Amino acid sequence: MAWNPVRGINRRIEQWVTTRVQRLPGPVAIRRQRIYILPTRQGVVFGVMTFALLLGSMNYSNSLGFALTFLLAGLGLVCMHHTHGNLVNLRISARGSTPVFAGETLRFVVAIHNPSRRPRHVIGTGLRQGEWSDHWVDVPAGADVATGLDVPAPRRGRIPAPRFAVSTRFPLGLFYAWTWLELDQSGIAYPKPLGASLPATLEGDEGADHSSQQTGNDDFAGVRDYHRGDALSAIHWKVTARTGELVVKQFAQARRDEIVLHFDRLTAPDPEQRLSQLARWVLDATERGLSWSLVLPDQRVPAGSGPDHCARCLTALALFQSSSAVAS
Repeated sequence: MAWNPVRGINRRIEQWVTTRVQRLPGPVAIRRQRIYILPTRQGVVFGVMTFALLLGSMNYSNSLGFALTFLLAGLGLVCMHHTHGNLVNLRISARGSTPVFAGETLRFVVAIHNPSRRPRHVIGTGLRQGEWSDHWVDVPAGADVATGLDVPAPRRGRIPAPRFAVSTRFPLGLFYAWTWLELDQSGIAYPKPLGASLPATLEGDEGADHSSQQTGNDDFAGVRDYHRGDALSAIHWKVTARTGELVVKQFAQARRDEIVLHFDRLTAPDPEQRLSQLARWVLDATERGLSWSLVLPDQRVPAGSGPDHCARCLTALALFQSSSAVAS
């Protein structure tokens, strides 16, 4: 790999700056003293060419050459001033993240507020200094614009937002200005759903069973002969009048099935494999509109249904055996 002096300087500056970055809840205002600026590769070439033009003008005492040299030098200085000022006083705040499954990319939403009366152009966010990603935006005067940070989520759990750079190369790309920030926010990575789908018949199945619950006796199921001791209110008088025999109404007791998903009843030796299987079943139960509860060794999620209950159970699986509490 070819030696790049600009990259080496940037790396040394990055190591020095990162020791001064504090994790803050936000919003964080970018002060002038926290902005760093270096010439880009195009800026270095521009400077060398301007210096060569100056030497040529001095050698040949060419007035037109001097005028062109000073014009280009002034253009470079104005460009440096605008690049630096494009970041000053911007306010950066965290806007949360949407949970993903392990192996996917978690995106932290970051809002950029421009309190000034002039727009800011080509503001980018990236995890590495010098990285020029696709996440760049223009921020109108007095407005908020949301952008994002894409962070890999290789495994389940709570993922803290990393340190990131807010940068710009506006207007001509001759200089690169940036500052480091670290916002106090985190995201959730669910276990990757794996394994067999939720069986249609659960009696005796591994890790999941039915928990029946009596809910009442309102469903009419037919009639039977009257027996001594039956309540008079239970007699079906219309049928009795038609047949001449005493009969009473019968009601079927309604059943509501609640699926119970047990971590301990799974036989897979790897706990992560069990969590992935339970995540698969939670998604299947949500898709079928079932009611289910989740039983883990350290907690129990009561029965429920719907997308909110699904998210609560997946969060419990994501944070299993971690120090973080289940998000309510």
